[in-house]
Amino acid sequence: MASTISAGTLKVKIIEEIKLNGKDQGGVTSFNIASVNEIYKRILTCPANVDTTVFRSGVTVDVTDSSMDVQDVKYIRLTNLDNADSINVNLQVDVTESGSGASAVNETATLLLAAGHSFIMGTSHDSIAVYDADGSVQTVLHDLESILVDPGSNAIDVEILVASA
Repeated sequence: MASTISAGTLKVKIIEEIKLNGKDQGGVTSFNIASVNEIYKRILTCPANVDTTVFRSGVTVDVTDSSMDVQDVKYIRLTNLDNADSINVNLQVDVTESGSGASAVNETATLLLAAGHSFIMGTSHDSIAVYDADGSVQTVLHDLESILVDPGSNAIDVEILVASA
C-alpha cells in the first residue's frame, strides 16, 4: 500500500511580549520544519504519584505502539496544561545509539516544567547527553529514548506534540 499523505511544513512561532519602562523588550522567533508527514498529538492526564510515559522513540525495526522512529523525529513540544502545579519532565537517554538494535535507557535528565509552560526540543536522534563526573561540556550526544512525566501528588494534564518525517 502506498501512502497518500503529502508531507507538509510545520510553522513554529514563539512570541514574547513585555514592556519595561514603556519600552518593548519582547521578541518573536519563528522557523519552519519541512517534510513533516507524521504528527503525534495527544492530551492526557498523568495520574497523581505515577510516572507516565508520554513519548517514546525507537529504531526502525523496533518501533513499538505509539513510538516514532528516532531518526525521523524533527520537533517535540510538551506543555503542562495545569494552572497551578509544576511537573518533573524526565528525559530518558539511550547511549547505545539507534543503529545498534533495540533502544534502552542508560541515562536520565530531569527538569521542572512550571504550570502552563512548555518544553521544546528538535530531533530525538543524537540530541542529548548527561554527564555526572564533573561540569565538562559534552559534545558526544545520544538518542532521546522517551519522555516521562512525574506529576507529584497531583493529577496533571499535559499535551505532547511530535512532528516526524
